[in-house]
Amino acid sequence: MTTLLAVVLVLIAFLVAFATLLALGLVGRWRASGLRQTVLTERGTITFLFENETLVDVTTSARDLLATAPKRGSDWSRLSGLLEPRFPGLDDWIFELADLGEMERQSNDETSLLHAEWHDGIARITLSSLGVGDNTAATDQYTVAALNRELETLRAATERTPFPIWEEDEGGAVTWCNSAYLDLLSDLHDNAGHGWPPTRIFDIPDTDGDDFGSQTARVAVSAAGDESRHWFEVHVQPNGSGRLCTATPTDDLVKAETSLNEFVTTLSKTFAALPIGIAIFNRSRELAMFNPALVDLMTLPVDFLISKPTLASFLDRLREMQMMPEPKDYKSWRQRVSDLVAEARNGTYEDKWTLPGGQTYRVTGRPHPDGAVAFLFEDISTEIELARKHRAEIETAQATLDAMPAAVAVFSTAGVLTLSNAQYATIWASGGAGDLTDLSIYDSIEHWRNASAPSGVWDEIRATVGHAGVREPCKANITLLDGRALTCRVAPLPRGFTLIEFAQLRLNDGTAEVPEDVALQRGDNRLLGVGS
Repeated sequence: MTTLLAVVLVLIAFLVAFATLLALGLVGRWRASGLRQTVLTERGTITFLFENETLVDVTTSARDLLATAPKRGSDWSRLSGLLEPRFPGLDDWIFELADLGEMERQSNDETSLLHAEWHDGIARITLSSLGVGDNTAATDQYTVAALNRELETLRAATERTPFPIWEEDEGGAVTWCNSAYLDLLSDLHDNAGHGWPPTRIFDIPDTDGDDFGSQTARVAVSAAGDESRHWFEVHVQPNGSGRLCTATPTDDLVKAETSLNEFVTTLSKTFAALPIGIAIFNRSRELAMFNPALVDLMTLPVDFLISKPTLASFLDRLREMQMMPEPKDYKSWRQRVSDLVAEARNGTYEDKWTLPGGQTYRVTGRPHPDGAVAFLFEDISTEIELARKHRAEIETAQATLDAMPAAVAVFSTAGVLTLSNAQYATIWASGGAGDLTDLSIYDSIEHWRNASAPSGVWDEIRATVGHAGVREPCKANITLLDGRALTCRVAPLPRGFTLIEFAQLRLNDGTAEVPEDVALQRGDNRLLGVGS
C-alpha cells in the first residue's frame, strides 16, 4: 500500500511540473506573438524587433530607414550607427533595457522619440516623430542625417588625402578636385589663381584610343621655368559621363628605377668587356645569361647559346667541339657532369682543362642566388706557357750551378739560404749537418767553423751578410779538417744578397793542393816539392 502511494505521488508531481512548463511556454509564445501582432498593427510606424543583435521583424518604414545604413556589421550595429548622431551613447543606453523592461528618450534636437520595450529576450524599438503625425517625415530626417554623415566622412577623407584627386568631364575639364590638387597646382603655377574650373595639371595619354576606360599612366609635370620633373602614377576610372582620377607621387620610385637601369647598363658593359667567358645557368639548369667572351673562347654558335640549352647539352657541345678534355667513357662523363654541378653549387669547383689544340682553360664554378650556378672560363694558356718557361729557366740555372766545380751558396739580407749547388752539399754535408738548405747564415758559419781549421774569415762573413752599408768583396784560404784546402770568396750581390764561393786550391799540374802538415803525415813528397 505504501509503495503504491509513493508511485501515485511521483506521477502527480511529474504532471504538475509538465503542466507548469507548458503554461510558461504558452505564455512566452503568447507574449512574443503579442509583440509581433503589435508590429503588424503598427505597419505605419518605425518599429524594429530584435533578438540580441539580430532583426526578427520590422515594419515597412523601419526597413526603408535601415536600408540607408551601410551594409556592414550586425543588424543592431547598422541601426545604432544610423541613430547615433541624434541619440548619442545609444549602445550604453540600450544595455539597461533588459533590467528596466521599458525605456524611452528624446533625440538631442528634441524632434524624435525612441521607445524601447523588453519581453522575454525580444526588444521592441519604436522611433516616432514629436509633433508630426506622419512618420514618413521622421524616416526622411534620419535618411538625410545618415546621408549627411556619410557626405561629411567622404569630404573629410578626400580633403585629408595627401595626393591629388579630381574629376574630369568628357572634354577633359576639371569639374571637382581636392585640396591636394589645388596645392600642387599652386606649387607648379604661381599665378594660377583660385578661379574655377582649375587648370588641368596632368596630360593623361590615351590608351588604345579609349578616352574614358580604366587606365594607369606615369606622367611627369614641371613647374614653370624649372627643368626638374615630378613624376606621378595616374589612375583613371570611369565615373558617369566623366572620369575620376588619382595621382600618386612616384619620384623616389623613378629615381630608384633610373639608378637601377644605369647600374644594369654599367654592369652589362663591364660584363661584355670581360675577357673571361661567363655562363650562368638558372635553377632548372638552363643557360640564362652569357657574355661575348664565352663565344670567343669556346667557339660556340650564338644561335645555340640563345636557344637556352641545358647544362648537359652545353657540355655535350663542348665535348663534341673538343673544347674540353675528352672523357674515358660516357658513363664517367655523365658522372663528371653531376660532380661538376654539385661542386659548382657548393662553390668548390675549379679545374684546368688542357685541350687538344694546346690551350689551357681555368674553369671555375660559383653558386648564384635562387639556386643558379655560374661557370667562368679563363684562357690561361699564356700564363701556363710563361710558368713553364720560367720553370725551365730555373732548372737550367740550377743545372748550370750544379755543373760548376766550386761550391756556391747565396744568402738573403735576412741570412736565409736562397740558392746553392750540388758541390756545396758535397763539400759541407760531410759534417753531419743534415739538410743544409734549412740552415741560416749563422748556423752555416758555425757548421763551417766546426768543419775547418781556425780562421778569421768566418767573422768577416758574419759582418758582411745583411750589412746595410757599402760592402766590399773579400777572399781567404781555409783548410778543412780532412786536409783539403779551399779558397773562400765573398761577393756582395744586389738587393742585399751575398754570394759565398768555396773553391779547391789547385797546383800547376791540376791536382788539389794539400797543406804541408797533411802532406808529411801522408808521406807525399811530390806535394812537398821533393823529388822522387
